[in-house]
This record gives sequence, C-alpha cells and structure tokens, in this order.
Amino acid sequence: MHLSIAVVASLAVITPTFALPAFSGSQLKSAADAVPGESSLFVNYQGKKTPLASNYTKVSPATGSGPAGADDLLFQNLLSAEWVIYSFYQRAVEYFSASDFTKLGFPNNTYERIVEIRDNEAGHVRIFQDQISKNSITPGPCTYTYGFNQLAKPNSTKEFLALQVLLEVSSMAFLTGLANQADLNISKSALMAIGQVESRHNTWSLIDVYNVSPFLRPLGYRLPLRKPDPGSDQHNLPRFTFNPKTTTARPGSTLEFVFQAKPTFAADKDYWAVFYHDLNQVSVPYDPKKNVATIPKEFDSKVGVIMVNIADEKDAPTEDSVVAGPLIILEQPGSLTLLLD
Repeated sequence: MHLSIAVVASLAVITPTFALPAFSGSQLKSAADAVPGESSLFVNYQGKKTPLASNYTKVSPATGSGPAGADDLLFQNLLSAEWVIYSFYQRAVEYFSASDFTKLGFPNNTYERIVEIRDNEAGHVRIFQDQISKNSITPGPCTYTYGFNQLAKPNSTKEFLALQVLLEVSSMAFLTGLANQADLNISKSALMAIGQVESRHNTWSLIDVYNVSPFLRPLGYRLPLRKPDPGSDQHNLPRFTFNPKTTTARPGSTLEFVFQAKPTFAADKDYWAVFYHDLNQVSVPYDPKKNVATIPKEFDSKVGVIMVNIADEKDAPTEDSVVAGPLIILEQPGSLTLLLD
C-alpha cells in the first residue's frame, strides 16, 4: 500500500454555515422517544432528515444547582466534538445520493452505509447528552461548512470520502486518549465501546471504498491526552502546521513547522519536538531559529496518527512544559489525499 500523509491541526478548521434540519409529525414523535440501543433510528434509518428530535439539537441549560458530575466536563467536550462529526455525516446524507458514489465505481451500498454511520453518530450525540448531569450545561451544535460541499461533483464526493477516514481515525484516537481523563469506570467503558463503533466505520471505508487492508497495527490509534495540571492554562497555546512542499511527512523525514503565531522562545533554553505515536513517545531536538524537526524513523507508516508538541522539557512531562501544539499528522492511503493538500 502506498502511503502519503495529510495534516489536521484540529477540527476547528470546519467553519459555521448550515443548520440541522428537524423531524416533523410522526417522525418527530418517533425521534423524541428513541433510545440508543433500542431504536432503529440509530441503526438503519435511511431518511435524509436527521434522526434527532428538535429538543435534542440545541443547548440544554443546567436545571439543577448542585455540583457537576464527575465526568461532566469530559462529556461536554466529547459532545461538542461529536456535533462536528454527526453534522458532517448529516450534511453528506442530504447532499449526496447513491448514484454519486456508484458513478465513480464505488460499491452500490456506499451511500446506504454512510447513512447508517450517520445514524450511529446521532446515537453517540444522545449517549453523550445523557451522560451529562442536570447540574451542567449540555452543549448544542454550531452550524458548519465542510470542504466537500464547496466543490463540484465528483470532486466533492472524493473529498467527502477522504475527510470521512480522517475524522474516523481522529475519533478513535481521541476517544482512546480521553479514557485517561475519565474518573468513572462506566465513562471509560462508554468511550471504549464507542471507539469500537468508530473503528468499524473506518474498517468499512478501508475495505469497501479504498480496497486496502484494515489490519494496520497491533495497537490501533491513541493520542496521549492528560488532565491539565492544577492551575495550568493550555487552551490558548500557539498552533502550527508544516510546509507540505518541503517534506514527505513520513517517518524519518524533516518537517518545517509553520506557526499561526510563533511563541516566544528563550535564548537560554533547550526545546524539543515531542512526537507521539500509539504508545511510543520520542523527543527530538528542536531549533526555534530553523523551525525544523525530524519525525522519528522508528514509527511505522501504516494508516494512523502522529501527534507533535513543542516543549521546553524533554518528553513534555507536564502540561506546563508544552509551549506550542498540538499538530496532528494523519497517515493515510495515498488515494485519500487527492483533494486534501
């Protein structure tokens, strides 16, 4: 399998512009009563309208005054991210038809599978909502636009399929990493169970759409997310990407970092580019003047993710030692990068 690599700095690159449609009449009643694990709306509903009732597609204020639940913040963050992913599939279901995929030679059931994935993601929205206690706000969706619906077909179809793998790989990695932040065992179990569903989504795409092996590595996808140190504020760290014209972005290659707003580097300090891949963590020297570092050649080049932070301590042992990042590098089949450069 020939591999090339595309970059995702964060899901925040998706910008607002469209609203979720709502059910009406008998569909609304059905959706309002639907429970993930019991209702076919979250499994094989094939309608173009959302399987979520209107009361589930908005912010819900806290109704209690007690302390927040142990994992409320975790599920608030997860729900905010899930709205991006669910809305991505909902928009595709509305925008495409079965013929858009069959015309390009994809299997006859490609659109049907995408609709079913949409159903699953709607179920994840409901599951995350239910995990947030009445003492905390339940986030609602923003409005979003995605690259695929800004292009003419068939390019938009190919762009959607490329983004679909990108989002599923990212979802699996983040869910696995976020398990470290859960306080309750039931929360950890929920994250692992949902990660299994995301893995099946991605396996379908790799086998049926791209005809590549889904058996990629023994560990799978994991991002090393930790709870912030007390008093640490890591929400506004400088972000960066890399110059795709000067690298293959494969393990062993050199990256030239490009900052949105370059941080201030002290002249008397050493800095490190800390690379994370599965359970592996490797620090390499980082020169702030040259803005370059080398991806560890030890990393395999199968489909997956590599994360990079810039830190003022080797291996970034604390949140406060991280001065910039993260950059998320997606390793993927070369055919997926057709429109993602």
